[in-house]
Amino acid sequence: MTDLLVEAVILFAVGFAGGFIGALTGLGGATVSIPILTGFLDVPIRVAIGSSIMITIANSSTGGANYLVKGLANLRVGYSLAIATIIGSMVGVILNLILPVKALYIVFGLILLVAPLPGLLRGASSEFVRVHKSQDRISSLLGLRGSYYDENKRATIEYKASKYPQAFIAMTGAGAIAGLLGIGAGAFKVLSMDYIMGLPFKVSAATSSFIIGLTASAAGVQYVILGYTDPVIVSILVPGVIAGSYASSIILNKLPSKTLRIIFTLVVWILALQMILRGLQNAA
Repeated sequence: MTDLLVEAVILFAVGFAGGFIGALTGLGGATVSIPILTGFLDVPIRVAIGSSIMITIANSSTGGANYLVKGLANLRVGYSLAIATIIGSMVGVILNLILPVKALYIVFGLILLVAPLPGLLRGASSEFVRVHKSQDRISSLLGLRGSYYDENKRATIEYKASKYPQAFIAMTGAGAIAGLLGIGAGAFKVLSMDYIMGLPFKVSAATSSFIIGLTASAAGVQYVILGYTDPVIVSILVPGVIAGSYASSIILNKLPSKTLRIIFTLVVWILALQMILRGLQNAA
């Protein structure tokens, strides 16, 4: 009984950490939960993926909803790009069942090591919105623009997105990775909006947190049908995720974008190393 209680407390703590980091960076809570479930609680990898992608829905429902209310998440950008991630996630689940994942872990880890570099190279200029001189026709027709009040700067920031076709392709790949590994793939979602579309980092992270839930829903249904979701694990993780993502959504707009970018980069690199090590262990 004591061991079960300890495991329940651990699962709740894992959920809280995943929800907090996931909503703060737009990565999704599964980036924290999957390595712990497989490494410390001996949960089979596919069950960990299937269960964690379900808690990602809870992460997004809480954090993403709060970001929408506060005007940080852009609904038009989110829905228009969610189409790409949903298509990609369905393909990713199929790949999970038919392909060996050890090589994909390593490749994904290497990609994640490089992924934050474009944003870091933008440096301090990322504190201010990169104003596009013109939008592509599709971005303009979809009305991909908006504004939000930055509590750190105490100013209203206006922005408009561009390069929607390129972002759509990138988000399809992000969705495939999300469905394959069950981690939300928020790193690629954030980078697609931040670097490709030119959105403010806070808007990118908040909108990513919203999109992740839609992506996870499409893949999660497939994992439930396939029997790779543990209801006990999910029922304990979800309350922790909700608490963590809610706490994160409260402080996001109070932090400088530079601080968020550092947190984002550290989390992505830690995740990258975990993926590479797991791939090497599977290959041994």
